[in-house]
Amino acid sequence: MAQEIAVVGSPEFTTGFRLAGVRRFETVTDDRKDDELDAAVESVLGDEDVGIVVMNDADLDHLSRNVRNAVETSIEPTVVTLGGGGSSGLREQIKRAIGIDLMSDDSENEGD
Repeated sequence: MAQEIAVVGSPEFTTGFRLAGVRRFETVTDDRKDDELDAAVESVLGDEDVGIVVMNDADLDHLSRNVRNAVETSIEPTVVTLGGGGSSGLREQIKRAIGIDLMSDDSENEGD
């Protein structure tokens, strides 16, 4: 069975993914973000049909410590955050998900 992509975030963030055909989403309004975001993230992390969770990078700041830790250490589903300032976060997410750093230079690994 193919695993689904789930999107968690504001209506503005999830709309584009809905239009692209993503069927699993948790919409969290900005005025209730602190109350609803933890539950929404826990819901998709606990769903066995979800393989990838997409979130806005800025929403990580609104998660409780325990849920944020679960997001940062989750391998399956893999949590991908978008909207951050650099690519290092995505690099770390890919490295955590597959276990190797695909973007490393051989010179970086010579001392290993």
